[in-house]
Amino acid sequence: MRSQAAFAKLAGVCPVPASSGKTDRHRLNRGGRRQLNSALYRVVIVRMRFHQPTIDYVARRTTEGKTKKEIIRCLKRYLADEIYQMIKPHARAASVT
Repeated sequence: MRSQAAFAKLAGVCPVPASSGKTDRHRLNRGGRRQLNSALYRVVIVRMRFHQPTIDYVARRTTEGKTKKEIIRCLKRYLADEIYQMIKPHARAASVT
């Protein structure tokens, strides 16, 4: 992976503008690896139920007026960034050898 954005695109969680008229919003890219996207979705759903920082984030974004779908989209992108940070050192070590 070249960057976090490239990994997000591979996972299908990069934002795509979906604005119309006065609204300014994004949707998820429908491309990418569907199995990876599905795994991210499952992890986010479990975190929304049991992970206290995620529960707090969902509550805060809900009060800001975001829908559950939009919150899940954001959480999937954050999770993809976390995973990329975990696998990044391993990718560099593999490319050196």
